[in-house]
Amino acid sequence: MECAIPDQRPHIVINLPPDSRPILVVVVDTEEEFDWEKPFSRTATAISNIKCQDLAQRIFDRYGVKPLYVVDYPVASQPEGYKPLLAFRASGVCDIGAHLHPWVNPPFEEEITSANSFAGNLPRALEHAKLARLTDVIAENFDVRPTIYRAGRFGFGPSTADALEMLGYEIDTSIIPLVDFRAVGGPDFRHFGPQPYWLGTQGGLLEVPPTAAYTGMLANAGTWFHHLLDTRAMRAARLPGLCDRLGLFGRLRLTPEGFTLQQMRHLTWAMLRSGHRVFNLMYHSSSLAPGHTPYVTSHSELERFLATLEGFLDYFLGAVGGEAISFPAIKARLDASSTVPAA
Repeated sequence: MECAIPDQRPHIVINLPPDSRPILVVVVDTEEEFDWEKPFSRTATAISNIKCQDLAQRIFDRYGVKPLYVVDYPVASQPEGYKPLLAFRASGVCDIGAHLHPWVNPPFEEEITSANSFAGNLPRALEHAKLARLTDVIAENFDVRPTIYRAGRFGFGPSTADALEMLGYEIDTSIIPLVDFRAVGGPDFRHFGPQPYWLGTQGGLLEVPPTAAYTGMLANAGTWFHHLLDTRAMRAARLPGLCDRLGLFGRLRLTPEGFTLQQMRHLTWAMLRSGHRVFNLMYHSSSLAPGHTPYVTSHSELERFLATLEGFLDYFLGAVGGEAISFPAIKARLDASSTVPAA
């Protein structure tokens, strides 16, 4: 079983003028700690990582970046989770959105499986009920009704846009370009691009995808070449890494999780050259507590992670001449007058 993404309406891609100033938004998937290598569990709801978020927030404050913390049910429903973030919000340095991990978000009606960890695979009514419960607990404990959403595990499915529109959401950031989750029961986003676009049955839901792209001299080969390289034999021969190092082909994402500062800068440079102007950087809150994600397993790796994050902000807001804005501001900026039909 996998999430299917229907054509609910023709997607309208938003292309800002190529001479416009590049824009950066930052999203933190703010969630509980769990073992990424083990089956999902309803009892894995510890949120000790939330007290570590000031490590990155201090960097954001220095650069005038207003991150979006998309919070899931364990964070939004427990004082240890929401109180530190509530203090950030009271100071005006962040925004709060919603992040649905269905296995720890009531109502609990589904079997726990890999496929059901993608909320878009759930029955329409159950996905809506879980999202409604999450929305209500965020509104209660953060004193703000969320209007921005990212599905846990990027589990955007055929009924997700309808549920978001019915609950008053205005922005989604779940559809990660070029990634295929079908092997674990999830959606296939290989043919979705990085530009923002309007979607939903009403046409008023703004999609701001996490930034990802193919790079290198063979970037135009795209998905088929990536799948050629992403085989057991090619990986055993270390050809994907060789192609990346030689500047031939790579699939990069804008995140300090698993990518170096050099790779993030290269991705940005390549996308700027192609006319891209909206960049969406992401990471998981639990990466700030060593041992809770594969990306940060020690204090030395945490130091590198924070240095990479700061280095990229310095590059984007300095050398690139970009600006960091909030998600509410980006919706105001990306209005329908700057759109063209998707190809």
